[in-house]
Amino acid sequence: MLKNISKFKVELGILIPIFIFFIISVISIFSTKDLLSEEFSNLYLKQIVWYLVGITLAYMSMILGNKFLYNNAYIFYIIGVLSLILVLFFGITVNNATCWFKIPFLGTLQPSEFMKIFLIIVLARMINDFNENNKYPSASDEFKFIIKVLIIIAIPSFLTFIEPDTGAVIMYLIISFVMLFIGGIRARWFIISISLFIIFLGIFLGIYYFNQDLFIDIFGTSFFYRMDRITNWSSSSGFQLNNSMIAIGSSGILGHGINQTPIYFPEMQTDFIFAVFASNTGFMGAMFLIIVIIFFDFTLIGYASRTTNDADKYAIGGIIGVLIFQQIYNISMTIGLLPIMGITLPFISYGGSSLLSYMLLLGMIFNISNESLRWTNKN
Repeated sequence: MLKNISKFKVELGILIPIFIFFIISVISIFSTKDLLSEEFSNLYLKQIVWYLVGITLAYMSMILGNKFLYNNAYIFYIIGVLSLILVLFFGITVNNATCWFKIPFLGTLQPSEFMKIFLIIVLARMINDFNENNKYPSASDEFKFIIKVLIIIAIPSFLTFIEPDTGAVIMYLIISFVMLFIGGIRARWFIISISLFIIFLGIFLGIYYFNQDLFIDIFGTSFFYRMDRITNWSSSSGFQLNNSMIAIGSSGILGHGINQTPIYFPEMQTDFIFAVFASNTGFMGAMFLIIVIIFFDFTLIGYASRTTNDADKYAIGGIIGVLIFQQIYNISMTIGLLPIMGITLPFISYGGSSLLSYMLLLGMIFNISNESLRWTNKN
């Protein structure tokens, strides 16, 4: 059935940026080893392993094909939800968050990262099925469909929120919003949703600012401290942000040099990897990375505009939406423009879960250009 697997092609517009991301990632993680404890001194070697595993998973995704993924979307979704439940009971706790399974020799695995993939796959299936079965949907049809989508989103969002991992929950919502928008859902539902969100946010912030005891009674102490961290970001008084900005600001045009990160700041190998790279390579290196990221994103947008398969179009929309959000948010928070949250820089930050999830998604994207080849000799 798959006689033309050997003819798989990989677009250079994606492959070259990924190779550049790999080099930047390994060099940047290597440049943190002297400032981290000894147990983290080999993270750059682990990142190489994760990249090799990721390439293998991307190839497996290409062999299976997107149709296989969509046909089994609900199975993947159930697996993702079960993993989020299990991590609450059997996961390890780091910085008061229980988000990871311990993997011998490699480190940890974060189910919420893979839940992004499962949400993209299941929503692409749901939106495509709805549009195929409802050529001229009524407002009632759309309302029922949106309720179903909200349930699908709410379950993993709740489980992820109580880990807690607020950043992942935001990414789930962005994926859903972008995919529904591309799916052609009427604008009225977005207007209603945004209006309700603004009302809820006003009530939420009102309780937080004017009755903090009630806020703690409703949402708990842990969430209160998370909110306190977010709302105080603009003061730029935190140790992590201060040191990140010192490292970037002192780098000049060409930077301090590879493995010459001048100062320590927490999570420098993950959430703040951009600050490490910028401090090592200066303004020129940081701008080069940003240009490569923009080129990569526009290449993916080109894929979305060319594909004639609706399910693929919805899936790419979700992938692009979450990628751009993470890129903008991560870089912005390292320079004090946005609150600090646990949001990594895709393909650059250390972390097997994030890297593997995006490599699987890249496999889906590669499938689009290979779909005609896949079935050429089917008969």
